[in-house]
Amino acid sequence: MSDQSDAAGSDDFSGLTGFFFYAFLVHPITAWILRPGRFERKKSIMYAIAFLAALAAIKTGLEMQQRGPNYYEMLGVTRSSSPLEIKRAYKKLSLQLHPDKNPSPDASDQFDAVKQAHDALMDLEFREVYNKFGAEGIKQNKRFSESQFLLEAAIYYVSYGMMAFMLTMGKSSGQARNWIFTGLIVMAVCEVVVMTSPENPFPAWLMPQTTEYDFIWLLKSLFPAFLNGCRSMGSYLYVDLDAQTRALLLALQEQNKDILLVLRDIQIGVQTVQTHGVGGGGGSTQRLATDGTTAPAPPGAMARATPTGKLKELQDRLKTSNSNVASAVQQLQNDGRGNSNYGFYLMILGYIVVSYIFN
Repeated sequence: MSDQSDAAGSDDFSGLTGFFFYAFLVHPITAWILRPGRFERKKSIMYAIAFLAALAAIKTGLEMQQRGPNYYEMLGVTRSSSPLEIKRAYKKLSLQLHPDKNPSPDASDQFDAVKQAHDALMDLEFREVYNKFGAEGIKQNKRFSESQFLLEAAIYYVSYGMMAFMLTMGKSSGQARNWIFTGLIVMAVCEVVVMTSPENPFPAWLMPQTTEYDFIWLLKSLFPAFLNGCRSMGSYLYVDLDAQTRALLLALQEQNKDILLVLRDIQIGVQTVQTHGVGGGGGSTQRLATDGTTAPAPPGAMARATPTGKLKELQDRLKTSNSNVASAVQQLQNDGRGNSNYGFYLMILGYIVVSYIFN
């Protein structure tokens, strides 16, 4: 139980270790799950999300177990408990854990931990310090300083922002970068609101034994999982609209060439009819190549050398070209609909949820 303060002192190291754990081990495994062709698209996304969520839950659970219970959990009281309720809970536990009655080899440590929790929560000043900074804050006699808090928060979020930017460089990671920065902004807003509020902003029924310090620790512990999950999912869901636009323009260009070629053949056919008085005359055995030169017409072209035949040929070519153009346009529309506003709507929903909780 007394390991809580020792664990709190290693939070920064644990966060850095967790970041590298996710970046160099979890991210490659997630990329393997999301590799095109390995599973169906929907199944790949579901498997990746389930894998990341399960791993984050297990890792965070192990870290919370290593930290041990906080003072409220230790005494079995809540943040809103009165000094009388805390005193009753302490008296009950002290009788159970007293070294004379507790056969456990670490009975003395358990009794001291309960007494330490009682002393911290009974003192209103120490209780406020504990809620904001944990047990280590009481040891260091720490007090809230707005300038010090803003400096530490700025260092943390700027460092993570720069790291996230470097990890998401490139066109394919643009959407992931937006998600990560949105998460950083939401987390920063939560921390500022929680730490600068004179009382715990959460309702009494929501996480009744969780302090402000524990809540911020939980957010920062989960953020590396969120960051690398965004990296993996953003790269997988990325659609190169520029490449698809270029393909559409090339299809339109080819269609335009076909139209010009057939119209040129029709013009030659009309001129031939006007000159010789018959269709399919001398010019009908030649056709215009793509480089502007004439080339022998392919076998069977004589039957279509009349203006009517050329119009039929133009109609057939337009049908083929239109199918290619329509396919490219449909793909652009689908990708645009699927990726346009989901991130924005989710961000707004997140802000509404956070605002509701705090108010």
